[in-house]
Amino acid sequence: MTEKNFVSGFVSIIGRPNVGKSTFLNYVIGQKIAIMSNKPQTTRNKIQGVYTSEHSQIIFIDTPGIHKPKHKLGDFMMKVAQNTLKEVDVILFMVNVTEKFGSGEKFILEKLQNVEAPVFLVLNKIDQTAKEEILQVIAQYKDRYSFAEIVPISALTGKNIDTLLKQIEKYMPEGPMYYPSDQVTDHPERFIVSELIREKVLHLTREEIPHSIAVMVEKISTENEGRSVHIHATIIVERDSQKGIVIGKQGKMLKEVGTRARKDIENLFGSKVFLELWVRVEKNWRDKASYLREFGYKEDEY
Repeated sequence: MTEKNFVSGFVSIIGRPNVGKSTFLNYVIGQKIAIMSNKPQTTRNKIQGVYTSEHSQIIFIDTPGIHKPKHKLGDFMMKVAQNTLKEVDVILFMVNVTEKFGSGEKFILEKLQNVEAPVFLVLNKIDQTAKEEILQVIAQYKDRYSFAEIVPISALTGKNIDTLLKQIEKYMPEGPMYYPSDQVTDHPERFIVSELIREKVLHLTREEIPHSIAVMVEKISTENEGRSVHIHATIIVERDSQKGIVIGKQGKMLKEVGTRARKDIENLFGSKVFLELWVRVEKNWRDKASYLREFGYKEDEY
């Protein structure tokens, strides 16, 4: 590839919940733009990360994990994931090599039967298993689908990610630089701030909380010539009992969420951050279209 042949394109990362898609994206981009959690279905919107090299610009889309939906929010997440398959130049089907092939992987392979873009099989978490087992997993998948490329990686350690990026470049069409070379995401700061706060709630609360929360950033203002940022945000839950858990005894849980989120947000802005958090109950918001729109899950993004 000569310097004149600059290539650019879009890559969708799909896979079951919790296979490491967000970890991979954050590693490639070099900073945190997608939240990470060991709880499934953490990603709800398309997270666009922009990787720019001397010869290429690759726009990665980290989709919600493909799964069978149980409510309107689930329907939204599935439509987001499926629609990206029609819009991209390459699809990365990421699997966890430490987990057995099951109904979730079969469900995704069925969704891939009608796509036109080349599909890579990306085997993640190779740092956690033996080479012989990785070869067995590869053989299992090769019998079920004709993949354009098969690349084993570790999103946690970065092993083979450079190889994967070079392989993706080969499939990119010649094209322009869509974003400035120093831009790493197309999401507004308000969105990333809300995601960083939601991540801390996911990390700190019990099993019943994670999928019942949303975060609305009401206001972001800068002071002292940009040296400090003031943020007002509201954490939305579905039940009064959940509100009590998020606030915690004498407000300790909410304070800890704020402390942890503030550190990540300060890294994002490069400024001192003052973060004020409130908690609000909106019963069954995940099944109400008006709340889904208000909290950023817009139907026009289907």
